[in-house]
Amino acid sequence: MERIVDGVWEVGIGYVHAHVVDTENGLVLVDTGTPGKIGKIDGALKEIGKSVEDIRTILLTHWHYDHIGTLGEIVKRSGATVLAHAVDAPIIDGSQPPQLTWIMKLTKPMMGDPALAPVDRRLEADGPTGVPGITALHTPGHTAGHLSYLLDAHSGVLFAGDVATNLSGRIRRPPKPVTPDMATNEASMRKLAELEFDVVVFGHGKAVIGDAAKKFRDFTATM
Repeated sequence: MERIVDGVWEVGIGYVHAHVVDTENGLVLVDTGTPGKIGKIDGALKEIGKSVEDIRTILLTHWHYDHIGTLGEIVKRSGATVLAHAVDAPIIDGSQPPQLTWIMKLTKPMMGDPALAPVDRRLEADGPTGVPGITALHTPGHTAGHLSYLLDAHSGVLFAGDVATNLSGRIRRPPKPVTPDMATNEASMRKLAELEFDVVVFGHGKAVIGDAAKKFRDFTATM
């Protein structure tokens, strides 16, 4: 568990991150990591005196298995409300099969099957999440229903999901093999670059703490 700013932590789950936000209404978890890692999440929460049962809301960025893998297990223990975009929701709840890219098909046997769960709130556009101070932003391209989230506190903390990554300290596009619509993803990156935020965290890659929006703008200006 790595502290990003006061009340926001990053949980490393292999090559992917989940994020925890401590709010007046309980813990918010942004994504849940790969399948079978509830022990990893619970152990990380215990470092700050919390547990899975303290999670009240789960904000999902998108349906990829490395981001929803432990969802069902967490919901079963916590009763948390699950929020995702309406386009990705049928895959998250298991009512629609996913369209896996070749690399996803290759890695699926090693990753395992995700623990799926119903989506309680399905967003169709930018808007409130039901958590005061956190806004959802539709940022498609990596998946059609990809969402990013902006926390108002600390001059803005952006949870970018997989719309972008940090490679050697520089903002970058997500990998092409898992991003079926890169042109739309680039448009989503430009959208985020218009916002004001001091910190950005990613599903993959090290957090950028300080002047993060400028670094987004610097990169998108070169696309």
